[in-house]
Amino acid sequence: MLVDNTIDGDSRVQKSAMSAAAAGWETTLIGRSPNGTLHSYPLGGATVLRVPVPYTLHARRRRAPGPGLRWPLAYRDLDTAAWRTAQLNALRNDVWVDRAHYALRPDASSPSPAALTALTALRARLFVGLRWHRLRQHEMRRAIRFYSRPDNRAVARLKARFWGAVAGERSWRHLEPLLRDYELTFGPHIDQLKPDIIHSHDFRMVGLAVRSAARLKARGHDTKVIHDVHEFLPGVRAQSTKWKIANEAHEREYIRRADVVLTVSDRLAEMLVERHHLPEKPTVVLNAPARERLLAVPDSGLLADPDSGLLPDLRADCGLPPGTPLLVYGGAAAAQRGLLTAVQALPLLPEAHLALVVAQNAFISELKALAEELGVIDRVHVLPYVPQDLVSTYYASADVGLIPILHYPNHEIALITKYFEYTHAGLPIVTSDVETMAATTREIGNGEVFTAGDAGDLARGVASVLADPDKYRAAYTEELLDRWSWESQSKTLAAAWERVAATSAPRAPQS
Repeated sequence: MLVDNTIDGDSRVQKSAMSAAAAGWETTLIGRSPNGTLHSYPLGGATVLRVPVPYTLHARRRRAPGPGLRWPLAYRDLDTAAWRTAQLNALRNDVWVDRAHYALRPDASSPSPAALTALTALRARLFVGLRWHRLRQHEMRRAIRFYSRPDNRAVARLKARFWGAVAGERSWRHLEPLLRDYELTFGPHIDQLKPDIIHSHDFRMVGLAVRSAARLKARGHDTKVIHDVHEFLPGVRAQSTKWKIANEAHEREYIRRADVVLTVSDRLAEMLVERHHLPEKPTVVLNAPARERLLAVPDSGLLADPDSGLLPDLRADCGLPPGTPLLVYGGAAAAQRGLLTAVQALPLLPEAHLALVVAQNAFISELKALAEELGVIDRVHVLPYVPQDLVSTYYASADVGLIPILHYPNHEIALITKYFEYTHAGLPIVTSDVETMAATTREIGNGEVFTAGDAGDLARGVASVLADPDKYRAAYTEELLDRWSWESQSKTLAAAWERVAATSAPRAPQS
């Protein structure tokens, strides 16, 4: 399996790898190393291999911006600037040492005119050299900052559109060197493994999977490709025109060459057929939590991990007693996720607390500043992620699961992971009126829908749920929980692997 992240926190990828191993496949999950070192570890019968990606092609202009017409005085690269810094430091040492020699002469006589002239010239050379060096360093830093930011200059947009028009699906080769960096680093490991199936996740990996399979087929090894589409690429917030043209071209070139395409919702499957003229509708595998390791705790409604001596408890981590209304949001922390709306609603819910189970980033500071301004900072609790197989266990002591996301294309077309996590935690859900989640919530009656971005309407929805939570919890029947479980979804996944597998595909012995 291939993914372009560090694997940590990617529940769909982790569950897919563990399910493959449980089904008897010898499974290796290749992802990106977070610290620049190659290392591996076991994951539920699978092997995780995290590979350092040096971004040699992608980051070239950031490390070596070159003087060019825009910055004619800049150093051509960081190595040259470092070499010049060392050279000037050595020259400074020469000046200090020469001055010390004259100061320590036993006869205390003045240096000769020739020696004094030489020392003065050396100091002048150092003075001018340091200032020229600082100017060139300053220009180089400006160039690096320029190339490090999203490239939306008019010239860059024109260049991207030119390559998109001239090269079409192949334009990514000229516009997105990051994709080649992945192939150069992941490719040798794939070739060495000689897999029967390459299962790629998300848009950056589809080309790598198809191209690796082609290389292996040319060497006599019949490798199949399954590609898992996590989101609708045109709906992703593009970093730049170049990024959008390149990545969409890359997906268009390779997605039709996959033997099987998977995705996360029926609506997205239909959109992929329409956009890419796929020969068949992608197979839908919901990113639902696993129930196998989770058992009901009698008389509490909580879920427990039977292999653990302690129950992870969100309420306890927030320091809240039973009966205090607790709202939870788990996932990425970003403005488009509607978290500002959630904080703005707290003054309208004077007894409620909000738990944010998120990764720390700069946006958290913005949230805390807003909470401080509104006088609710003592009711906002920021907590780290827990392992993906214990997420629903952790959330179960809350009262409401929040999904306050704003209207963006990819927010409209699927039930997101946290929707299923809240469901398995037994939490009523308060979601914004994004299309699929709003329709599902109204249909099964497991929560309330509010207008995205409207803090007052969010507070109304929460108040309705808190007034009669059992009414909403009653929607979670055993049939629904089984259907929305990874155990059920993994059967569909296993069928896809079997469909493309060669009959002679070697299997790891099943325990």
